[in-house]
Amino acid sequence: MNLNGYKVIASAENGLDAVNMFKNFSEKPDVVLMDHRMPLKSGIEAAKEILELDNETKIIFMSADNTVKEEALSNGAVSFKDKPFSLERLFDNIEKAVL
Repeated sequence: MNLNGYKVIASAENGLDAVNMFKNFSEKPDVVLMDHRMPLKSGIEAAKEILELDNETKIIFMSADNTVKEEALSNGAVSFKDKPFSLERLFDNIEKAVL
């Protein structure tokens, strides 16, 4: 799927799948979009594991729960988007992350 010129290479149903998918990518994505509330493993836990695998990974957090904003940013997220947000705002943040 392509969105505004960006190619979505995978979508995980839960945090555990997100980490396992990341481990198996032959080419790592430029940006990982991560939600906080996910089954089996939270977004914070998944992000920590992904960054342990590749500390160059750019993770953009998205959540309606802004109480985890500081934790997400202190654990390596490059930005945190409070839901709801516009696609334009998301695309702007992706651009900033990959530059």
